[in-house]
Order: sequence, then C-alpha cells, then structure tokens
Amino acid sequence: MQEETVQPQNEKSLEELLAEAQARLEQQRDSMMRAVADAENARKRALAEAASSQKYALERFAEGLLPVMDSLEAAQKTGDISGVELTLKQLRSALEKSSVREIEPKAGERFDPHRHQAMAVVEAQADPNTIVSVMQKGYSLHDRVLRPALVTVAKNKSDPISDKDLN
Repeated sequence: MQEETVQPQNEKSLEELLAEAQARLEQQRDSMMRAVADAENARKRALAEAASSQKYALERFAEGLLPVMDSLEAAQKTGDISGVELTLKQLRSALEKSSVREIEPKAGERFDPHRHQAMAVVEAQADPNTIVSVMQKGYSLHDRVLRPALVTVAKNKSDPISDKDLN
C-alpha cells in the first residue's frame, strides 16, 4: 500500500504558495517600474523647466527696456535732447526693477577690491587705500558685481605702492 500524504484543507500546496509569491513579486516589480518611470519623468520635466526658465529669464528685463528703446528712437528722430533725460530716467527705472544697482563710491570711502577696481594709485592727503575719485561707476545684480567701479586710490606720499598691490 502506498501512503498518500493528505494535507489539511487550511494549508496550501507548495504550488499555490509559489504562485502567490510570484504574483506578489510581479506586482512589486510593476510598482518599482512605475516609480522609476515617474522619477525619470519628473527629472525630464525639471530639466525642461530649467531650460525654459533660463531661455526666458531676461524676458521681464527686456520688456522693461523696450520703452527706453522707443524713447531713444523718438528722441533721435526729432533731435530733442531733453528727451534723453527722460529716457535716462526710464532706463534707471528699468534697471532698478530688475535689481540692477549702481556702485558709485564716494571720495574718502575705503577701497573694496570686491566692488571696486583700482585704475590708478596717487599720492593724496587722504588715508591710504581710500578712494580719491571715481572714473566710472559700477553695477551689481542683487549681490553679484556685474562691473566694478573704476576708481583712483590714495597712497601715502612716502609709500611705494604699485598698481599690482591693489589687484
């Protein structure tokens, strides 16, 4: 006589357990693949948004300058010099709205190599390393210097500082 293994009805066969495990594995694999695809789509969206943002970053700034261009062209056609003053006001306003600020140091102010560029060093009655005069004002965008102010810096009458010492 051959003994048959009789399983209780509440236990599942190995084949059923294996099938259930494989089904769960397939389900988890699908979930993982969806998550990977979602992450890749989010990455692509972020790259596209960054590229678009970079491409059109100057849009508001350019829109602010269009009236300035119109005023300059109108002043040029009419030969009206007083229109240039109005245009300069418009230009300053457009720059301010875009957070472009003037760097215009005053005489006697301490030389700052991050915001100023020394074009000459002269003997003066002022304290050493202070600004004597401004040749050209500079500009900054938020906290970044776009162009440093070009300045002349004081040195002691007996102090042999060279231009390269200030750069």
